Amino acid sequence: MRPGLRMECADGRRLVLVRETAGRGPVPVLFARQRVTHRGVHYARTGRHVSPLAPLRAERAREYAEFAAPGGAAWRDRWAAHAEAGLRAADAGPLHAGAWRLGPDATGWFVERHWDHLLPHDRDRGHLTWFGYGDPEGDARDLLPLRALSRPGAPRVRAYRRQYREGVLPPVFAWWISGLNVPVVLDGHDRLVAALAEDGRPEVLVLSRAVGAQDVARYSEHLVRAYEERMAALEDGPLRGTRAAGAARRFAGELERVAGSPDRTRAWPFPGGVRAWEEAAAAHVPGWRPDADG
Repeated sequence: MRPGLRMECADGRRLVLVRETAGRGPVPVLFARQRVTHRGVHYARTGRHVSPLAPLRAERAREYAEFAAPGGAAWRDRWAAHAEAGLRAADAGPLHAGAWRLGPDATGWFVERHWDHLLPHDRDRGHLTWFGYGDPEGDARDLLPLRALSRPGAPRVRAYRRQYREGVLPPVFAWWISGLNVPVVLDGHDRLVAALAEDGRPEVLVLSRAVGAQDVARYSEHLVRAYEERMAALEDGPLRGTRAAGAARRFAGELERVAGSPDRTRAWPFPGGVRAWEEAAAAHVPGWRPDADG
C-alpha cells in the first residue's frame, strides 16, 4: 500500500515528493532532478508541505525534559516513540510495510561547518551538492527543509528560542530520502531555526528504512576480519589490554554505524511518466529549469 507521503519517480532522474490525504488527490511538495554526473540534485519546493505530526505543546516539552535529561538516550527514545506513534496514525505519513528506524544519526552525516550554510542559503529553489566538486560552498547542506524557514524573530520561533535557552526544546524530526541523498525536515522547521538562531545545534531524529539483518551481516564481514587481524597483531606487554579495549570500542562503533545506516528509500512510478512530470513541474514550480546535465 502506498503511503500518503511518498517519493515518486520518472525516467531521467526525475523525482517528486507527493502528499496525499483521504478524499484528496496527490499534492506535489518537492520536485527534484539529479545531475547526470551524480554530483548533486536540483530541487524546487512548492510551498505545500504540511507536517504529518500534530503541533507540540510546551507542556509536553517540559514533561519529557523532567522524564529524562534532554539530549540523553532516554530523552531521545521518548521523543522517538512519540513521533513514531504520530506517524503511524497520520493520514499523510511516509511509513509503509517494512522495518523502520527513528533515532539519532548513527552515520556521522551532519558536518559541523555545514550548519552555518542552512539559514542564509535556504531557498525554495536550489541545489544540493553531494561531493563538492567546485560547487558553491553554500550548496553543501546536510538537511533540506520542506518549507521556507521562518525568520529568527517570528513569534513561534521566539517561543522555541526560549525553550532552547531553558534546555527543553524538542528535537527536529527528519526523513532520510536516498534519492536526494539528504534528510528532509518532516516536522520542526521553527525548532530548527530557533536552535540555530541561539548559536546552537538542533537535536535531530532521523527516520529511515532499516537495513535488513542479512545486509548488516554482509556489510560487517570486512569489519569483522579487520578486527580479528588487529587483535591478532597485538603484541604482548603491559599495554596489550588497553590497546585491545580500544580496538573493541572502535569495532563496536563501526558495527553500530552499519546497523544504523539507512536503507534505500522506496519510490513509486510517477503516473504518466516523463511528460506528466514535466507538466506537473511547469504547473507547480513555473520557470524552474534545473541544469541536470552538468
